[in-house]
Amino acid sequence: MKIVFSRKGLDSIAGGFPSPIIDGRPISLPIPTRIRSVTTYGDLGLGEIVEQSTKGKLRRKTLCHHDPMFEGGHCAFGQTGAAQAHLCNNGVTVGDVFLFFGLFAEADGRDRHHRIFGYLEVQSVNAIGAEPNPSDQPRGFTNRHPHTIGEWNRNNTIYVGRGRLAATAPPILRLSIPGKQVSHWRVPPWLRAAGLTYHGRPERWDGNATLIVARRGQEFISDTSNTPDAAVWLDGVKAAIAGGAHDHG
Repeated sequence: MKIVFSRKGLDSIAGGFPSPIIDGRPISLPIPTRIRSVTTYGDLGLGEIVEQSTKGKLRRKTLCHHDPMFEGGHCAFGQTGAAQAHLCNNGVTVGDVFLFFGLFAEADGRDRHHRIFGYLEVQSVNAIGAEPNPSDQPRGFTNRHPHTIGEWNRNNTIYVGRGRLAATAPPILRLSIPGKQVSHWRVPPWLRAAGLTYHGRPERWDGNATLIVARRGQEFISDTSNTPDAAVWLDGVKAAIAGGAHDHG
């Protein structure tokens, strides 16, 4: 099994602001877009939140890249270009798990940190291609998936499977170490030995428990096939998400 740490949502570069934690609930705000979308923040019920969180830079009528999508206990996630090539080259397929993380802060902007906010257990990998059409829309999702709209790279792909979006913010889902830079993660001790793409340089690691995460890059992949401790850790993460899960996002 491979575990994919997948960076999503607003941050200091994409959108310019972190996603908020409101009343203990992390709310991942999709990045804004001008193309290949028919969904606004208002359509997702996030209009007021995005306007407050971005100080009016993004509006409720702004189009957003609503991906990953969560609904009915399932998730659909699209990828393309170099990022999809990275997933393909590392053999990410059915049975693997995406852990979606992003930059979050309290509603007043304090305590910026990375945290996991949802997961996808891959049950199908759908090669949509460069010119998708409405029939490529994943079943069971109300909103049109952006990777079924417009023109994409030839490797345009949608991953679909069981998935949940967290509605609480327990410590186990926090990646950034409190009091340190956002990029300094507390990680499970098995991760360094298992390996993580884009993080092979020794200077990125402080022992086996601290990782200085790459500033950019969408997916970081760990092949945990020979790491039994990884499955135990992953079960804890999924349980923490499911314990406060909700189906829409």
